[in-house]
Amino acid sequence: MREDAHGSRSGSRAAGAGSLGRWWQRSLVQEAVFGYLLVLPAIVGLLLFDAGPIVSSFYLSFTNADILTPPKWLGLANYTLLFQTDTFYKALRVSATFAFVAVPVSLVISLLLSVILNQNLAGKNVYRLLYYLPAVCSSVAVAMVWVQLYHPQYGILNWLLRLVGLPKLPWLNSTRWALPSVMIIAIWGSLGPQMVVFLAGLQGIPASLYEAAEIDGASRWENFLNITVPLISPSTFFLLVTGLIGAFQAFELSYVATGGGPAYATYTIAFYIFQCAFNFARMGYASAMAYVLAVIVLAITLIQFAVQKRWVYYE
Repeated sequence: MREDAHGSRSGSRAAGAGSLGRWWQRSLVQEAVFGYLLVLPAIVGLLLFDAGPIVSSFYLSFTNADILTPPKWLGLANYTLLFQTDTFYKALRVSATFAFVAVPVSLVISLLLSVILNQNLAGKNVYRLLYYLPAVCSSVAVAMVWVQLYHPQYGILNWLLRLVGLPKLPWLNSTRWALPSVMIIAIWGSLGPQMVVFLAGLQGIPASLYEAAEIDGASRWENFLNITVPLISPSTFFLLVTGLIGAFQAFELSYVATGGGPAYATYTIAFYIFQCAFNFARMGYASAMAYVLAVIVLAITLIQFAVQKRWVYYE
């Protein structure tokens, strides 16, 4: 009887543990199913509007797709023609100049502004708001406003130049000044978001480090170079990577402000892709150019990640 009682108790415990395990597994499955149902709209949107166009454009890059007729397979003809076209190299040069000049300049200016606005200044929240306002404005509307500011006859910038006795500048109408003018718009629009990231990094630096440096007799400039710059290097790295990726995709400013001109001075590679695809109906050629641009951006990003170990300091 004792063995039977002991065996029955052991069997009941085993059955209870088995039922508990099945209930736990069933609850995990239900939780997983419920979670996938919640993210299903995002997954469907990703497949339809991101993954689908990526795959289809990759196929179109090997064809002569022109929207009107069924595509015919061309192999690598689009890629071969791309690297034999002078316009592609002009657009790539403009995009590279735009990226490697505008992004570092905007990072330096936004860092200096964030350092200033991180101090105990009267009305600093108002200044932060004013600097961030361009980020919430439509890029097309911003470009149209700047076109009026750059107007050679009635623009306020040339009016200010005349007030100080300087000659008027052609701004967007000159092959020399068109790209710098577009860069100024882009830099002005990017200061707010970059400043927010830098402010977050600055506020994460312990005040004790600055206090110890002051006791050792370090100046403000030495504190900035030896404490501030190294400790916000992760923020700088993040903004540099995302800034260069965005700069190589610059399109709106060239399209609205200059139309790519004058004489290809602001003809970015993204603008060239748009022209080939929707103005010249060369979808296959434009798709090939888009993939070449993606490879270039990927290579630049990988180089940055490979080099970041030398100058980015993580706590």
